[in-house]
Amino acid sequence: MKNTFITEDSGTDIKAEEDATRQLAVSSLSRRKMIGSSLRAGAALTLGTSTLGSLYACSESSDTRTMGKESETKTSAKVLTQKEGQTDHWFKVSLAQWSLHRQFLQKKSLTTDFAKLAKEEFNINAIEYVNQFYADTYSQALINELKKQSEDYGVRNVLIMVDQEGNLGASAAKERKQAIEKHKRWADMAHQLGCHSLRVNAYGDGDYKEQALQAAEGLNGLSDYCKPLGLSVCVENHGDLSSNGEWLAAVMQLADNPNVGTLPDFGNFVTNYETKEEFDKYKGVKLLMPYAKGVSAKVFNFNDKGMEADIDYDRMFTMIKQVGYSGYIGIEYEGENNGLTEFEGIHKTRDLLLRMRAKYA
Repeated sequence: MKNTFITEDSGTDIKAEEDATRQLAVSSLSRRKMIGSSLRAGAALTLGTSTLGSLYACSESSDTRTMGKESETKTSAKVLTQKEGQTDHWFKVSLAQWSLHRQFLQKKSLTTDFAKLAKEEFNINAIEYVNQFYADTYSQALINELKKQSEDYGVRNVLIMVDQEGNLGASAAKERKQAIEKHKRWADMAHQLGCHSLRVNAYGDGDYKEQALQAAEGLNGLSDYCKPLGLSVCVENHGDLSSNGEWLAAVMQLADNPNVGTLPDFGNFVTNYETKEEFDKYKGVKLLMPYAKGVSAKVFNFNDKGMEADIDYDRMFTMIKQVGYSGYIGIEYEGENNGLTEFEGIHKTRDLLLRMRAKYA
């Protein structure tokens, strides 16, 4: 995936760009407080790049707003039980559909049987859909079928991950509007399924600051449609500039919208897939957790103790616990060529999450 942040043709020194952005922090934040509302309906472009939000305000976790909590209250787990979905746990486990992408793409299972698989195979009572599996079959009949199955099996529909529906951070206002329009059918589907969020991307074009402004405007525009449906909008760190934790946290500051948040993914901080350059994953999660409306627990490989081999889960869950997060943490197993099937990897990831939940209760 091409990374605009790293491969900027202008030759601009990215470190200098970030430093310049940070210098705008104090005056920018003061002005946002004074005007009292988020950038909407073209306001980002009108105000210009001097309004870019404080990166450091995010990185130091000084923003203590309860974004992403919806109506849920913080609870603490007293006893770890085998039945998932009880309300006495400090977080709940969900299953991201992408964990089974090979199973579905190879047509070993029907995508309409996702809820059944989650419950019968993994004893998981909450699921996160991927729109790509339904793009060619989208219909009211499909939505009705998915809703009926989830109800029959007692499975909560948590969110829909939306990809390939246009760039919400495009420089052209017309393109941003088109992207919002393309996302609307998935918002309608999420609403009917009873989801709490729509997971989106913040892709765009332009320089570091321009893309942040554009993304904030696009996200707020989509939120205007989603909020009356009872849906929040959350952005995953998912390549290009969005995998730079400081940039995405700045977008959240600019959007300044309690209905817009993040979906921190433990493993998606690669900013350039050609050079393998990465933003520090632990710093990234710390930056994004104050805005989290969901969390994606990525696993690639396990060590002999059943822990993720290359991601310090203790460190991740310490940060998650510190911000008082109490929502869903989704299993996103992506292991390949490690001797485990997707089913086996999901089972081991679920066991790992339950261990973390008990340990940090």
